[in-house]
Amino acid sequence: MTRLTDQRCPCGSPLTLDACCGRYHQGEGAPNPEALMRSRYSAFVLGLSDYLLATWHPTTRPAELAPDPDTEWKRLVIVNAEPALDQSGQVHFRAFFYERGHVQKRWHVLEEVSRFVHEQQRWWYIDGTPTLTRLKPGRNEPCLCGSGRKLKGCCGG
Repeated sequence: MTRLTDQRCPCGSPLTLDACCGRYHQGEGAPNPEALMRSRYSAFVLGLSDYLLATWHPTTRPAELAPDPDTEWKRLVIVNAEPALDQSGQVHFRAFFYERGHVQKRWHVLEEVSRFVHEQQRWWYIDGTPTLTRLKPGRNEPCLCGSGRKLKGCCGG
């Protein structure tokens, strides 16, 4: 049985969850926008709605954020993370996921340029402009989770 402390971080880092995003989930402040973005992605994977709300800037935060049990997040790709200037920053990312509950799994990629602000000695997620694209990978294509295996022998099996 794999302990949570031995689990690889969902953000794609080679570190364990505890050594990577888990420490931010436990209350340590993220040092920059990219670290906050990665920890928020990991929180989506792990269903940590409280953390997502707590790291969302109060001026743009929704009243609640219900988890979606039919969505399985599979991989995060950071396209660009601009160095934080003054008290703001941006992170352009792609997050691959599939929806369960259909005859076939429906693959999607969520792409967003997220905005962050540094206030009260911490980084906050402000907002982003997301685009959602449905993907139709073939069974013999590389799996969208990033494992390097074919889809049919990995997440598509």
